[in-house]
Amino acid sequence: MPLIAGHTLIRVELVFEAGSKGRHALWVGLVIAAVGLVLSERARRMTSHGDQFMTELVDDAVMPSLLMQEHAALVALLTSARADWRAIADAIEATQSAIEVLRTSVEQPSLFASETVHEQRLHEALATVEEWDREGLSLVSLLDADYPEQLREIHQRPPLLMYRGVFSVDDARGVAVVGTRHPSREGAARAFELGRELARCGVPVISGLAAGIDTEALTGSLDVAGRTVAVIGTGLCRSYPAQNAGLQERIAREGLLLSQFLPDAPPAKYSFPMRNAVMSGYAAATVVVEAAWKSGARMQARLALEHGRPVFLLRSLLVHDWAQEYATRSGVTVVAGIDDLLPELEKLSTDHDELVWD
Repeated sequence: MPLIAGHTLIRVELVFEAGSKGRHALWVGLVIAAVGLVLSERARRMTSHGDQFMTELVDDAVMPSLLMQEHAALVALLTSARADWRAIADAIEATQSAIEVLRTSVEQPSLFASETVHEQRLHEALATVEEWDREGLSLVSLLDADYPEQLREIHQRPPLLMYRGVFSVDDARGVAVVGTRHPSREGAARAFELGRELARCGVPVISGLAAGIDTEALTGSLDVAGRTVAVIGTGLCRSYPAQNAGLQERIAREGLLLSQFLPDAPPAKYSFPMRNAVMSGYAAATVVVEAAWKSGARMQARLALEHGRPVFLLRSLLVHDWAQEYATRSGVTVVAGIDDLLPELEKLSTDHDELVWD
């Protein structure tokens, strides 16, 4: 009785004899064949390459290390010279394996090398990821089920997010409150009030941890123990500006501190526009409190509209030409303050499910 199991041929010779001996031999042969099928198929899948991760055949106890290997492969890709983050995100989504993308993206070693180049880079990155884990720095990738669904919708989605704190599905209905680093006294007061009152209504408050409007909005939310999320433009081990180090640590303890950059990444000219894109995509809507034409807040308003997210401008912003022009665009609403904003938020929906603002 020849049986094919994967690439292995199993042949069970049965000797049919009269009576019970023949039946017994038949059953033994069938059992041996079945065991051979299972073991051979398991071996074939397990040795095909770690990037395939046939989870139905892998022990649950092994899964964390396999996931860490995928994370390490992604880190190796992101730290390579001339890494294109968007192209990497597209590639790992297409293959469903960062290890496979890494394996096919590096040059081959000499015939006498003890391991391939991609294995060398994977081992180095794995040591780094394990060190981050010991330091309490968590990461989630596009390959993970707990990657924020609202970020998957935007074309600037980061392939990797590093964080301290906890994610919440409620963040998908959160509101980003943004504005200038140098607000007027009235603007700072409005930002604090918006953060506090949104939090009181059960709305997660999201901002960028910059000085000025961001700081006021986040502080207002924390003031009433609201859900508070800071999306930063540096790595988690950096504080920018330095005077917000204490606020950053508090948000990491009580809410969520989120970064798309590796832990030691310093502030850079390019990092804050990237941060604004992630903040816009993470939130359900953006409120601009106070901002001049040349500001990250105006950029975030533009990005939010590109992402299909509504934008709210405080009426006091209309002294600026850019705000007057934006006010005419589809998806932009001018509000006087929190009393106007809350009814507008009640109209929002995500994936056809109405948002409920407590």
